[in-house]
Amino acid sequence: LFLNTGQSLAALEKHSQFLLALKYFELGQLSSGQSAEMCGMSRTAFLTEASRLGVPVADLAPEEMPDEFRHA
Repeated sequence: LFLNTGQSLAALEKHSQFLLALKYFELGQLSSGQSAEMCGMSRTAFLTEASRLGVPVADLAPEEMPDEFRHA
């Protein structure tokens, strides 16, 4: 597989760990902190990358939105 992507084996392993952690986070089976730890990233970096890939990083109910954005 890594030969087809042009990545080194180490880079492919790191990316695969991130994608696995991201999926567990997306399914709600791991917190963002747990997912970040799983793939060796900081929580901030994990959330930034998750958001960049289109994975929602917050799960707010509509009634929670005004309170959340009141101080933004």
